[in-house]
Amino acid sequence: MLSSSSSKTQSRRSMVSADRTSWYFTAVILALILVGSIRANSQAEDDTVRGGQLLHRPCDEIYVVGEGETLHTISDKCGDPFIVERNPHIQDPDDVFPGLVIKIIPSTPRKF
Repeated sequence: MLSSSSSKTQSRRSMVSADRTSWYFTAVILALILVGSIRANSQAEDDTVRGGQLLHRPCDEIYVVGEGETLHTISDKCGDPFIVERNPHIQDPDDVFPGLVIKIIPSTPRKF
């Protein structure tokens, strides 16, 4: 009788160990897929192909100002030093607020 009970206990431990191993393996695979997907998406968003050349394009032509951004930071980020000149609706360059829509035209795209 003890032998049968011991055998069942050993069998349960093996099953629990196998279940844990499969869950850990599944979690690792999902994490690798997620990391690979994030890396692929961020690279696809930052790079554009034009005329066979790979160009860095961080901003769209229509840009929505985010929290904490200034025209200076947007100009540096997007490569457009003439934001105020291209956006006559901006009366005061210091009065930029989140949600403001501006036109961006990069002066020279940066090559990688």
